[in-house]
Amino acid sequence: MENKRYGKSIGDIMKIKSDFFTKNKEMLEMSSRQADALLRQPERKICKICHEPLGGEIFYHSQRMEYYLCGKCGHVNSRYEDTDDFANAVYITDSYENNYSEEDKKKYASRRDMIYIPKAQFLIEELAKDGLAKEDMSVLDDGAGSGYFVSALRQLGIRDSKGIEISKAQVDFANAMNDEEILSRADAKDIVPVIRETKCNTVTFIGVLEHIINLDEILDAIRDNKNIRYIFFSVPMFSFSCIFEAAHQNCYNRHAGGTHSHLFQDSSISYMADRIGFEKYSSWKFGSDMMDLYRMICVCLEEGGNGKLKEVFSERFLPILDDLQKTVDESESASEIHMILKRKA
Repeated sequence: MENKRYGKSIGDIMKIKSDFFTKNKEMLEMSSRQADALLRQPERKICKICHEPLGGEIFYHSQRMEYYLCGKCGHVNSRYEDTDDFANAVYITDSYENNYSEEDKKKYASRRDMIYIPKAQFLIEELAKDGLAKEDMSVLDDGAGSGYFVSALRQLGIRDSKGIEISKAQVDFANAMNDEEILSRADAKDIVPVIRETKCNTVTFIGVLEHIINLDEILDAIRDNKNIRYIFFSVPMFSFSCIFEAAHQNCYNRHAGGTHSHLFQDSSISYMADRIGFEKYSSWKFGSDMMDLYRMICVCLEEGGNGKLKEVFSERFLPILDDLQKTVDESESASEIHMILKRKA
């Protein structure tokens, strides 16, 4: 039976996402360029998850992006396919300097502790309930980015944790911030073999599955590698945020659109898990729907010349934002899920 957890305080997350509030125009322009790239791709013929033929009536549209709802597994697919060409057009590696300061390390540690330590704690605590002690955990983090999640695991005592990442700049940055080699670089073509051959009992994908072009190959590699007992991932869900975005066409779409060419639902996660011989073990839902709604209203008020009204709204809305979001989370309508899948016996 799936263990379920809901809610998490927004805390300082809004500070990290401040550009979404203050640079709406610039973010819209970036999103429009990403939409241009996706609209150049071939139309998607089958569902990203279950391969059911797509077509017919459009489920919904937002900022030139159109989405189909799969009638078989419930996955929400963009009309156009994510391809290597699309990935090359929209995924821009952050710029990292070759010389890093102690201030860089402080900022890195702060972000890790605020955002990624809770995720790592969740994984450790839930696997402990299944009898896997911390000292027996071994983790491979795919698409590890700047290594925050691997760093968090190591901070909590999971020394047998490592990550793979295609960006050399991010690998170098992560290793420099941690004063040890926590990530290694892997070409895109080498990721499937790495997963197929890993001895780790847990593989993780934090904000990664929705960006993988060859998702079937990755999932098949996990299915075939019996060393892998658990999968831990976070993915964007079809949620209230999608509706808020569609209703506010002059606000940046943080959730749908951009580089998210498809969105999960509980039913499509279940289908994906079952196909590769896994089942839902534990989940933690804490979305950003209410933060998205708050942001959009603030942007619209500011752009409409209602700055004082925005201040009143902020004073009244922010104190209840966490409670409102938890209600959304508990209604199974959150914008994001953290999920642990367990291999079936």
